[in-house]
Order: sequence, then C-alpha cells, then structure tokens
Amino acid sequence: MATVRIPPVLRPKTGGQAEVEAGGSDVGEVLRSLTGEFPDTQSQLFGDDGELNRYVNVYLNDEDVRVLQGLETAVKDGDSVVILPAMAGGACAA
Repeated sequence: MATVRIPPVLRPKTGGQAEVEAGGSDVGEVLRSLTGEFPDTQSQLFGDDGELNRYVNVYLNDEDVRVLQGLETAVKDGDSVVILPAMAGGACAA
C-alpha cells in the first residue's frame, strides 16, 4: 500500500483525512483506488478522458510523475503519493 497525502482542498471529500492508504502497482491504480473509496475525488483528479486533470500535480516520493512515466509510474509498498492542486490567480498592483 502507498500513503496518499491529501491536500486541504480535497480533505472534505475524504472525511477530513490528510493521509489515506491506497493499493495499486502504479500511480494510476493508486489514484483509482482512492477515487473508488472516496468517489467525490474522481472529478477533482481526473477528466472525462480518464487522464489526470492538467491542474493537478502528483508526486511519487518527491518526484513529479509527469517527468517519470505519468500514471504508469510503478509504486511500491511504503511509497508516498502527494496530490497538489496547481495554484493560479493573483493580480498586479497598479
């Protein structure tokens, strides 16, 4: 099992949990295990095409999975998967 760290914005959808255990042999399976247990996270993490939403960053043991093998990146027991929603916005001071 991997430990999935849940960002504060998603915690209401995981019953307030900051970390959950999820099984799977790769990142995609781990995240699908998470969405299976907490269905309200599905639309936050994945688009209609089944791919990771572009504004969601996922790290496996501090490495961005997009520079590894994406959702097919292998996961071992004890690994840490971190979900970080991208931040945007702000305004310029005039």
